[in-house]
Amino acid sequence: MTMIVRDLRPDVRADAEGFSTTRRLALPYMLSTPESVVHTLTHAHPDAHFQQLVAEEDGEIIGTAQVSVAHESPEPGQGSANIYVRPGHTGRGAGSLLLRTAEERLGRLGVTKLFTWVLDEPDNRAFAERHGFRASRSAWFLRLDLTAGALPPRQDLPAGVELRTAADFADDPRPMFELDAETSSDEPSDIDVEFTDYEAWLEENWKHPLLNRDLTTVAVVDGRPAAFSVAYTDGGSRYATAMTGTARDFRGRGLAKLAKNDSLHRARAAGYTEAFTGNDTGNEPMIAINKWFGYEICAKEVRHVRELG
Repeated sequence: MTMIVRDLRPDVRADAEGFSTTRRLALPYMLSTPESVVHTLTHAHPDAHFQQLVAEEDGEIIGTAQVSVAHESPEPGQGSANIYVRPGHTGRGAGSLLLRTAEERLGRLGVTKLFTWVLDEPDNRAFAERHGFRASRSAWFLRLDLTAGALPPRQDLPAGVELRTAADFADDPRPMFELDAETSSDEPSDIDVEFTDYEAWLEENWKHPLLNRDLTTVAVVDGRPAAFSVAYTDGGSRYATAMTGTARDFRGRGLAKLAKNDSLHRARAAGYTEAFTGNDTGNEPMIAINKWFGYEICAKEVRHVRELG
């Protein structure tokens, strides 16, 4: 048995397929396609020093790592390395080799604090603890069967509110960028985020191959995007909410709920059968809303952190 870790080759289709398949098997609650793997690597901001590593055993990709510097954070020296190994191939050293490679590379880039997400399962938690990580915050994965039961009925819109789609902003996406930047900065996280680079956002987010603009619903109040539910789809039967949020001036009016309900109704009508989303475990209001839609908790992940050096 020969195990190596190397960089993913974006121009080799088998690499993108192996990376995507490994991610889907290890983390079935998140969408991944070969196209999204390549896009994420080739459109990342240069300051992120984003890298995708693969662990290869006898020519087969069995592990992956996404490695980056938190360049959008006002606090320097932070980075992340999220590592996943195919079920049935754990315990052979792939995860440790990926982590060691990621730490070495991030250390050379000045990263002193490393974050990683770990599924809340005994083997995964033990792996993190063996490598010196301590547990931080946690988050739920939730799943909704769009073929069973009924979604909440669509509600009448309040005066001055209309529901549009992200596709309606194709000619000028800047209002979507401004809404995304504001809501993302308020999202619970170990690393503060500030979106300031519109052109980078266009390349990384607006042009992302999983983004479904037709199913992304935007609540517009008096002409201004006030809330949205961002839809990702994998080209098959799976739909995921990448972000649901409301601008600060419009919170408390149920606009995000309206947007997400509309998006889910249209996703089901378009033939999608599974919907996924995620919530910080402490975000009780959003968890309650997702349960109202019919989502059920299917897994938990825990953010871990360790100091480098």
